[in-house]
Amino acid sequence: MLIIDKLNFSYGDLQVLWDISLEVHQGEIVTVVGANGAGKSTTLKNISRLVKPSSGSITFLGEDLKGLESHQVVERGIVQVPEGRKIFPEMTVMENLLMGSYLKGTRKDRQANIERAFSLFPRLKEREKQLGGTMSGGEQQMLAIARGLMANPKLLLLDEPSLGLSPLFVKIIFEIIQEISRQGVTILLVEQNVYQSLKISHRAYVLETGRVVLSGDGQELLGNDHVKKAFLGM
Repeated sequence: MLIIDKLNFSYGDLQVLWDISLEVHQGEIVTVVGANGAGKSTTLKNISRLVKPSSGSITFLGEDLKGLESHQVVERGIVQVPEGRKIFPEMTVMENLLMGSYLKGTRKDRQANIERAFSLFPRLKEREKQLGGTMSGGEQQMLAIARGLMANPKLLLLDEPSLGLSPLFVKIIFEIIQEISRQGVTILLVEQNVYQSLKISHRAYVLETGRVVLSGDGQELLGNDHVKKAFLGM
């Protein structure tokens, strides 16, 4: 579904991605793990065309994304849920959800997607008239994911969805990610919570200082000595 081939990216004179290559197949949960500053979020931003690569290619369903703007990438079916949630704090839960279906092609499915969001996140149904900015961090993360689903993604990019959440909400969010996958949405997940993310992943890539240093089956990487020492404190 998604093929990244020898992707390089620089912020000015500072190169932060070095020959990144990875693949995401339809129906998978694929995770990119690594420490702060490893290049995980920058990789997602390149896919979403929020930034433009220095070199290399990104292909989605056979189409090279080069030359596309961010809104055109969303139209193709790639939707990113950003780090830090980035909900609209002065808008209600319902208004935030409606903003997720602003593309013309998604409006016909708006009601069905609202019902799906409330089915996945019953707490949002209870708070549909509440302002987003008055909710807890975990509830805001639920809203950010639900808003992303309103755009009918074929590929959902999740950037640090468990960041700053309580253990209870971390558990809920990872369960929801698995349920979204079961519903047929392919997921590319960026996470610092290495144990939880590898546990639910079909495949994963380990980034260090902008380079892919390991890749493989999620369970296989959980047992890798380097991963255990570098990320799991074992």
